[in-house]
Amino acid sequence: MDPPGEPGSARPASISELIARLETTRDALSAADARGHFLRVYTNTTRAVGEELRTAALGGFLDPPWVERWDIDFAGRYLAAFSTWLRDEGAAPGPWAVTFAAARERPSDPPLRHILFGMNAHINYDLPQALLAVITDGQFDDPMVVTRRKRDHEHIDKVLASRVGAEDRELEGSRTVTDRLLTPFNRQGTKRFLKEARQKVWRNAVVLSRARRAGAEAYETRIRELETLTAARVADLVAPGQVILKLARDGFGVLLSGA
Repeated sequence: MDPPGEPGSARPASISELIARLETTRDALSAADARGHFLRVYTNTTRAVGEELRTAALGGFLDPPWVERWDIDFAGRYLAAFSTWLRDEGAAPGPWAVTFAAARERPSDPPLRHILFGMNAHINYDLPQALLAVITDGQFDDPMVVTRRKRDHEHIDKVLASRVGAEDRELEGSRTVTDRLLTPFNRQGTKRFLKEARQKVWRNAVVLSRARRAGAEAYETRIRELETLTAARVADLVAPGQVILKLARDGFGVLLSGA
C-alpha cells in the first residue's frame, strides 16, 4: 500500500527530505496562524526521530529502515490533510477538519491547546493507518514480527518524552495561569498519555488488519468509524474547558468496537 503524501509532490525518499518538507510547510505560515503551533512541535519531534535513527542515543530501534518508512507514511497523512484543507475544507478528514477549524476560529487560544488538538488527531486517526501501510496482514499474525514492531512502536514514546522539557520551555510565557499551574502534571502526564494512546493505536491497528482481510468495504467501514470517534474526541477537547483535565478524565486515545 503506497502511503499518502502532499498532493502534487513526490513522497519524501528519506526522513531528511520529510523534515525539509515539514519546514517548508511551517515557514509558509504566518506567525498568527495557529496551525503553526502543532507543526512546529511535529517538526521538532520528527527531527528527534531522525536523530535517533542516526545515532541510537536513546537505545535505538530494532529495524531503523522500517521505522523510517513508517514515519514518512505517518507524516504524509498529516501533510495530505493539511493540503486538502487548503483546497477543500469539506474534504479534510473529520478530526483534522475540527483541528484546523479551531486554529482558524480561535487563534488566540494558548498554543499548548492547539498542539494537543493536533496530537490527538494525528495519533488516534493517522497512526493506526500508517501502521497498516507498513505491516502486512500476514505479519500481524507472526509473533516474532509483531514483537519487533511493537517494540519500535513503543520506543517512539521514549523519543517523544525526551522532547517534553524542551517543548515546555518553548511554551513558557504563552500559557494561561491554569496551564502554568498544571505544568508538573503536563510533564508527568505526557508519558502516561502517550503510553495509553499507543496501546490503543496498536489495538485499533489489529482491528483494521482484520477488516482489511475481509475486503475493501469492511475496511472502509472501520476507517469511517475511526474517523468519527477521533473527530468526536477532538471536538470534545476543543469545546470550552481545560484540555489537560479532560485528558486526565477521559484519556487520550480512542478504541474501535471490538478492539
